[in-house]
Formats: sequence, C-alpha cells, structure tokens
Amino acid sequence: MATISEKIVAALPAPRNGNRLHYFSGATLQGKKAPSGFAVRVTSAGTKSFVWFHRVAGRPHLETLGRWDENPKGGDLSVLAAILAAQGRAKAVRDGDEDPRPERTRRAEDGSKSSADNVAAMLDEFVEQYVVKAAQLRSADSIKRTLERLVKPYIGELSLYELRRSDVARMLDKIADKHGPVMADRTLAIVRKAFNWRAARDDDFHPPIAKGMARTKPKERERQRVLSDQEIRDVWSALNTIIDPACYPAFARILLLTATRRDEAAKMRWDETNSDVWTIPAARYKTGRKTGDHVIPLADAVRSIIGEKPRDAKQRPFVFSTTGGEKPFSGYSKAKALLDKKIGELRTKDKRDPMPAWSLHDLRRTARSLMSRAGVPSDHAERVLGHVIAGVRSVYDRHKYEEEKRDALEKLAAMIERILNPLPSSVATIAEHRARA
Repeated sequence: MATISEKIVAALPAPRNGNRLHYFSGATLQGKKAPSGFAVRVTSAGTKSFVWFHRVAGRPHLETLGRWDENPKGGDLSVLAAILAAQGRAKAVRDGDEDPRPERTRRAEDGSKSSADNVAAMLDEFVEQYVVKAAQLRSADSIKRTLERLVKPYIGELSLYELRRSDVARMLDKIADKHGPVMADRTLAIVRKAFNWRAARDDDFHPPIAKGMARTKPKERERQRVLSDQEIRDVWSALNTIIDPACYPAFARILLLTATRRDEAAKMRWDETNSDVWTIPAARYKTGRKTGDHVIPLADAVRSIIGEKPRDAKQRPFVFSTTGGEKPFSGYSKAKALLDKKIGELRTKDKRDPMPAWSLHDLRRTARSLMSRAGVPSDHAERVLGHVIAGVRSVYDRHKYEEEKRDALEKLAAMIERILNPLPSSVATIAEHRARA
C-alpha cells in the first residue's frame, strides 16, 4: 500500500520549469487514507502545495487545498492535515453538502461580475493598501491614473479567477498601438506588481503574466529624443492655437524653460514661488532629494508666462489648473493628443512630413541639451535638473549654486528665444559664438 510522510514530500524534486503533480491516491499516514486524486504539486521554485483532482459532470477540476507548512516561506497544512482536508472535501461533494466545484472555478463561473472579485476592485485595493499606505510611493497619483485610464477599461470588469494571459496580452497590444510600446511596458510593470501583491494574499489567484510579454528591450526604453529647432518652433506655434485647456500652453512652455518634470510642474503652487524663485519641496520631488528642496530661479521669460500671484492664492493654490486653481492640472494625455493634432495640421499646411513621436519628458532632455549649446557648464546644467553631482563633491560642497543656476536658465531662455525668432544665418553665427564665449 502506498504511503506518504513529511519526509517523502520533502524529497519530491522540483521540475526544471512549470510545475509537476505527484499523485498519492490511497496513500496512508497514521491510519488516515488519502482519497483518489490527492496529489502534491511542486513548482520549479520548489514550493509544494496539496491538491485534489476530481470530476464534476465529466469536467476535470484541480482544487488547491493549501500549501505545505514546511515550505521555505511556510504554509498552512501538514501532510496529515492535507489528507484530512481532502477527505472532508471528498465527503462533502459525495454527500451533496457543498458545490462540487473548486472555489476558484465557482467564482469564475458564477461571480465573474462580482465587484469583490473583479480586476478593478483588486487594483483599487492594491493602490490603497500598498501604493499609498505600505510603500507610500511618490508616484501614487501616476500609478492610479495609469490603472484608471489604461487597465480598467480593458480588463477591469473581468473576474480575477477567469482572467487569462490572452486578456492581458490583448490589453498590452491596444496600449502599444495607441500610446506606444514604452507605455505598454510601464503599464505591464504596474500590473505585474499588483498581481504579485494579490497572489501573496490569495492561494487561488495565479498571476496571468509570463516572460515575453514586454514590448521593448531595456536598451530600447532608454529615450534619447531631443527636439530639433524646427520642432521647438512647431510646438510653440501649435501651443498658440490651443484654447482649452487654457493652462496647457503655459504649462508646456514652462517644462522647456525650467527643465522640470511633468508632475513637478503640474503641481506648482503659488506658495512655492516668490518674485524670482520657485522652490520644489523635497517631499514631492521625484527622487526624494536628500540634499533638501530643489530651488529653481525663474528667468524673466518664465515670470512673464506665469504672471503675478493672485490675491486668493491661498484658496486657489495651484498655478496650472483647469478648476480655477483649486486642483492641479492632470489632463496630460488628452491635451498632448490635441497638441500633436495641431502640430500635424501645421506641418500638413506647410507640406512637411509628420513630426516623429515625442513626449513631454523629451522637453526636459531638450532643455539640458540647449544649455550645453548655450555654453552652460555641465555641473551647473545638472544642478538645474536637480541631479546630484557624483563623488565627494556632493558631500563637501554645500554651496547652493543659485546664481549659477539663474545664469544657466537665463541662457536657456535666450537660446529658446533665438530659436523661435532666428536671426539671419551670419548674425546668428556671431550671436551663438558670443553666447558660448
């Protein structure tokens, strides 16, 4: 007669990949006999779980009973407890006391529209419990927007327990077609983290993600896009035609003139500015600056764009807003799509080719390149971007470099002005030579 024990289960080998079932139908331990279909599932990582295979109306079902408590990361069942659990399920199904289908199958077939088990509800829980509370990620707003805009419309209503790899793959295909492969991969990374978070808390949920789903390679995701002079002029001209959202033209221009990131500029508050300086608090800076707040001197061109601080700035604190200053601007995708459309119309009218794909973050890279072109020392340009200078200088050099950054940003503004209003070629050459000198 077949036997089973803790030692026998411990000796079961892990497969090279995937998982393997080791059946112990009829095996006995301490006088308790395992029912037909009782098995141990071993994954390639060496994790062992107890399962029960049975059929309902001719349809096969593999029901997970629980994980072996001797796993490196623990579990909830000893071998004897697993046999007793299998006996209990087999008796309940045989006597008709319970639905014979495994819980996961039951939820998939009967509860695919249940708000408690669908993908959208799980993502909301992930954002609340992990992103906001546990990890306290500064990118929480961005993650939430991505899930709301790109994930929930495609798979949000599906049950977690009927979700398949093909569903995720189709979603990624649509995101890649509409927003590009890089955005698809960013979304995949968020979804993978959310699924793994849920799987660590739910024995019945198995993340439907596999290797090879990424749309790009890591090297391909390293963006190098810098806008040409003509592209900068096209962006500036197209912004002149955008009326709604009214704050968007100023917002986009500030990104280039200050070399700041999208979210940092969108959440710019009046109380962060004085007459000629904008101070971004370290708490909301992307890298969580250990060196303190990030100070950005405001060039004359920037001050003329944002205007004077309103009298009711305390009640309406945000500089860029579609709600009168009560909330920060956030409609990036819709406004960017409108801007691209306006640029396309402009180029079509001039009988020029469409503008290659670009993102708002490319403006930051463009600003950095323009500063070098204007003769700004590399260290000063890096400090404008908020980058920490490597080496011992970051430890011992406590100078704030505010005047150096002011000079860099004024030179950047002057360079952009020359690009927008180019001088005749011979005069331009002399002007750029003087700027570099």
